Amino acid sequence: MRRLLLSLYLVSLAATGVMAQKERVKNQPYADLKLFHLGFHVGLHTQDLILTNTGATTSGGDVWFAEIPSYSPGFSVGIIGDMFMNPYFNLRFIPSIHFGDKKIVFKAYESGEEYTTTVRSNYLTLPLEVKYSSFRLNNYRPYLTAGMYGAFDLGRKKGEAILLKGFDYGITVGIGCDIYLPFFKLCPELKFHFGLRDLLETNRADLSMPELGIYTDALSKASSRMIILTFNFE
Repeated sequence: MRRLLLSLYLVSLAATGVMAQKERVKNQPYADLKLFHLGFHVGLHTQDLILTNTGATTSGGDVWFAEIPSYSPGFSVGIIGDMFMNPYFNLRFIPSIHFGDKKIVFKAYESGEEYTTTVRSNYLTLPLEVKYSSFRLNNYRPYLTAGMYGAFDLGRKKGEAILLKGFDYGITVGIGCDIYLPFFKLCPELKFHFGLRDLLETNRADLSMPELGIYTDALSKASSRMIILTFNFE
């Protein structure tokens, strides 16, 4: 009897496992087979700069070093254009605008003096990406993205201590998950932008206060970074 009860218990567990693996009714079963489809996204981001200090000594005998000690959240919005390539790969064009800024803190090595400046950047980015999607499980489908982007800074303000160039380019990688709802796909996505261009503007003829030039002289290079969390609606 004990063996019989144990056998029935094991069979019931196996049946439960099999039942749990059964596919459920899929929302929008043919959504991924469209040759073209559109969407939009909204979300948050943080902007960063990879700063290279020169260690140059000023006329007063001090050395300034720069860093970005904290990040400020910004707002992102854009549209999505998607082209079907095969069941696992899609080509995507996602023009977006990112409103944000970066706070740079300069510290003098000898005197301990500090100077803080805010660099506001409103980037219009034009990424071209390839999306690789895994096998769809019921109404969920994880994916990876990778590609290149160009970016135009629409928020440059001359006359500040630091001025960045108006155009940037780089690579982008991301991870997300398609969630199939009855009428659309909701896709939370985390993306990283890695700028490849030196954005530091060293020709500062725009400065009305020449004493601000010491902060540009303290840097030799500045490369952009961005972390973006968006919710895509497709």
